[in-house]
This record gives sequence, C-alpha cells and structure tokens, in this order.
Amino acid sequence: MSNEATSGAASAAGVTGNAGTRFALAASRGAVNFTLGLVVLAILWSIGGSMIAANPKTANFAGFGLMPTLQAFPELWNLGKLQAAAYASGYRLGSGLIIAVLIGVPVGIIMGRVEWFRKLTHSPFQLLRMISPLSWMPIAVFVFKAWDDSIVFLIAFASVWPVIYQTAAGLSKVDPAWFKVARNLGATPLQMLTQIILPAISFDIVTGIRLALGVAWVVLVPAELLGVTSGLGYAIKDARETLSYDHLTAMVLTIGIIGYALDTVCAQLIKKFSWHRGDA
Repeated sequence: MSNEATSGAASAAGVTGNAGTRFALAASRGAVNFTLGLVVLAILWSIGGSMIAANPKTANFAGFGLMPTLQAFPELWNLGKLQAAAYASGYRLGSGLIIAVLIGVPVGIIMGRVEWFRKLTHSPFQLLRMISPLSWMPIAVFVFKAWDDSIVFLIAFASVWPVIYQTAAGLSKVDPAWFKVARNLGATPLQMLTQIILPAISFDIVTGIRLALGVAWVVLVPAELLGVTSGLGYAIKDARETLSYDHLTAMVLTIGIIGYALDTVCAQLIKKFSWHRGDA
C-alpha cells in the first residue's frame, strides 16, 4: 500500500509539474509575442515619423512621430491633462455600460425564456440596433440638459444590444431539463434566476459586456468631439486646434492603451467564467 501511495503521489506531482510547465511556457510565449508586436509597431512608427520630419512639406507634422509622442506624456501628466481626460471619459463610459448591463441582462433573459417576447421584439430591436448611435446626438442634446447625459445615453444605446443578444443566446443554450428539475424541487423564480440562470450564462454575459465595451469605446471619442470640454475626445480636438500634434498622438495612444487594458480585463473574466477554460 505504501508503494502504491508513493506512486500515486509521484504521479500527481508529475501532473502538477507538467501543468505548471505548460502554463509557464504559454505565459512566456505570450510575453514574447506581446513584446515583439510592440517592437514592430514602434519601428514602423519611428520610420514613418522620420519620413515625415525629413520631408520639408510635412516637417510641421513631425510631432506625430514616436519620440515626440513619448516625450509629450510627462508634460501632459504634470499638467494633469492626461488624468483629467481619462477620468472624464471613464466616468461616461462606466455610466453608459452600467445602464446597458442593467437593461440588457434582464431583457436578454426575457428574450431567452419567453418565445413570444423574442418574436415580438425581433423586428423593432433589429431596426434600432442598426441605427448609428451618433445619429441620435441631435435628439439626445434636445432631450438631456447636460452634454454628459447625452453622451452617456449614446454609449448606453450603442452598447446595450451586444449585452441583450449575447445574454439571450447564452440562455437559449441552457438545457431545459435544468429548469424542469428546479421546478420539481420547488425552486422559486428568484432561486431559478440566482441558482441556475445567472451561473449558467455568466460567461455569455461577460462576453456581451466585452463586445459592448468595444462598441462603447468607439462611440465615446467622437461623441466627445462635439460639445463637451473634457475627456479624451475633447483633448484630441483641443490638441488639433492648437497644432500640438505630439499631444494629439499621445492622447490617441492613451485611448489605445486604456481600451486594450479594459479589453484584457474582460478577456480574463471570460476565461474565469468559461466552463472549458478556453481562450477568449
């Protein structure tokens, strides 16, 4: 028995070691690919910036280069412009996404569970979904007194559809037998929601939020170009009008960094909630 126990322990340790090795190799490959991708982008950016600076016709736009852009970050940070712009945009983005989730998840659950509601709402929802969110700007400005509220409305309107449809699609994949068993065991509607529906579709909800985040991030910046005096979109507009091209590209790069970071967080959450622990 002692030999069998020792052998079993050794096998378990071997499996654990192999899993740890595979994880370390995957992490190192990911880090290498991430670094190489950024290096290639930096090289191409540097070449393009050098070509712009060397051409007398475009020398005034040398601020678009990589080095002027990187040098602009400390200046923007010391002036507080970077933090203020990120905070203002983050507030609008977060508010819009929260509203989209609070509306989209319940509506998606109803669509996934109630067939007549799904059929009834199909045409109007598809019609509204295909309207460009920015086309609602004149109406939003008329309805809402503050520009912030108008932008939050546009973000919520744009991002609610991925949440609704992803939630509904996730619920449609749940085995109906689960609900029958729960009803036979006397589960209340609240227990059905909290113990079966939400755990079963958490992966799909987070996936919908990730898709909604991408849409909202695209809508946010052009919406901030229109009438507000804060945010990343406004900072880009202000840099363009003052011909501060290094500040402009620094803000553009900031948008990319923040968006990439938010998307990475969502991707990690998707992996956490995935039953198969597959790649997001």
